[in-house]
Amino acid sequence: MIHPIIYDENKKFVTKAYGASGNLIGGKTLSEMQIERFKPKADEVLIEILYCGVCHSDIHQVNNDWKNTIYPCVPGHEIIGKVIEIGSEVSAFSLDDIVGVGCMIDSCQNCKPCMHGEEQFCLGPVAQTMTYNGYFKPDGSEYNTFGGFSTHIVVKDSFVLHIPHNLKYAAAAPILCAGVTTYSPLKHWGIQEGHSVGIIGIGGLGHMGVMIAKAMGAHVTAITTKEEKRQAAHELGADEILISEDEEAMKAKETTFDFLLCTIPENFDINPYISLLAPRGTIVTVGLLGPYKSPTNNMEVAKYGRSVAGSLIGGIAETQETLHFCAEHNILPHVEMIDIKDINKAFEQIKKEQVRFRFVIDMKSLE
Repeated sequence: MIHPIIYDENKKFVTKAYGASGNLIGGKTLSEMQIERFKPKADEVLIEILYCGVCHSDIHQVNNDWKNTIYPCVPGHEIIGKVIEIGSEVSAFSLDDIVGVGCMIDSCQNCKPCMHGEEQFCLGPVAQTMTYNGYFKPDGSEYNTFGGFSTHIVVKDSFVLHIPHNLKYAAAAPILCAGVTTYSPLKHWGIQEGHSVGIIGIGGLGHMGVMIAKAMGAHVTAITTKEEKRQAAHELGADEILISEDEEAMKAKETTFDFLLCTIPENFDINPYISLLAPRGTIVTVGLLGPYKSPTNNMEVAKYGRSVAGSLIGGIAETQETLHFCAEHNILPHVEMIDIKDINKAFEQIKKEQVRFRFVIDMKSLE
């Protein structure tokens, strides 16, 4: 154990974390801090965090790019850990189980999406409870939640995932966000053998999309701005590579793709990619949570009956399904391990696309 758990009279304990204070001076740089966690309730488990992936959304949230950040902000929603305490009503998990926690830790459980296993679309009073920058309770009466850049976390058992034994635990962490975020739309749009699929952006999300789409039987094209990613994309299993800045190559591929999965996390022009879609083809964006750089050309959408859509992570059952799919097909994220003290440097490297393809923090470095 990283350090002993000592509860106070209010059934809380203090744990180490790395987070952003939000102060005017240096408040968006992550630094060590202490946070409080509650003793597990009857339906909760206490997890000692072993590994935590670093997602591009962590950077957006810390910087308040979406104008909804609650400070202090402790990121991290790709969590692998060990169960060290269980509530009295918990039966699905035992002490020392290796488990995962993804992007959510609660939802209303009563609305239509929740009842259909799509907690990410919760229609409750304040929607789903995110693993960090969210509310302790779905009614919003307690906040703020703190994520996996910490030594421990307490989570309701129904939002905890079983990690298949044949997955390498450290490398499996990004499956809990990057994995399900790409698996969910590929599954929803029924990708299978015979489909021509393009994965736009070969980074933390995109490299998972290539491997998953290939495992589903599709003919997969990796679409990237960087020629230097050609070899890596082939190693991931891509059948073809398309350089999006090559106008002739893009022109040659117009009206050829059944499905495009776009993982670009920043503002971009979607129109050149729409032109790649075959009649009745669909482009789904999972990386950008904001407006496109240019308005969508609806003439290009309408004249071939194309669809422009979005997708948001996945539900808890689907996340578990993604873990089993990756275990069955020997799919593991390509990761670089780091110490928590290097997290600010890692953020800068991610922004410069200087990682292959996902950073994972060894949380022992926070001891």
